Amino acid sequence: MKKLLTISLLALSAGVASLPAHANDKAVIDAMEGYFEFVDYGGATIFPEQIPKDDWKKFFVIDARDKGQFDKGHIPGAVNIEWRQVLAKRNEIPKDKPVLIYCNQGTLSAQAGLALRLAGYENVRILQGGMSEWKAKGGFDAAAKASGAPKH
Repeated sequence: MKKLLTISLLALSAGVASLPAHANDKAVIDAMEGYFEFVDYGGATIFPEQIPKDDWKKFFVIDARDKGQFDKGHIPGAVNIEWRQVLAKRNEIPKDKPVLIYCNQGTLSAQAGLALRLAGYENVRILQGGMSEWKAKGGFDAAAKASGAPKH
C-alpha cells in the first residue's frame, strides 16, 4: 500500500509539474493542506474485491480513460468522463451517492479523484489498479472470488 501511495504521488506530481505554479494562491494551498490532513492512508482507494457484486449498482462509476479506450471496453454501467474533464463536467457527477473512478492502472484516475475531492466531493473512491486489475481479479465477481465464496 505504501508503494502504491508513493507511485500515486509521483504520478500526481508529474501531472502537476506541467501546470502553472500557484505558490501564492492561499486558497489552493489551504485546500490541499486540508485534504492531506483529512484523508487517511489509502482512504480514497478501493480494491475490486472490496465491492460485492450487488453493490456495484450503488456507485456512479466513471471511466476516466479517453473515448477510444472506453469504446474498446469498460466496466458495464460506467460513464466516460476523461480524467482531464472531471472538473469541467463536475455538475454531471453526483455528490449524494458513492463515486468510483478508474482508468487503466489507477494513475490518471487518482489525479482526477484528487481534483474532485479538492472540489468538495467527499464521496469519491479510486479503483485500485484500474480496469486491468478489475479484469484480472474477476470483474464484478472479484469479491466472491477473493472470499472463496461458492459460485452460484
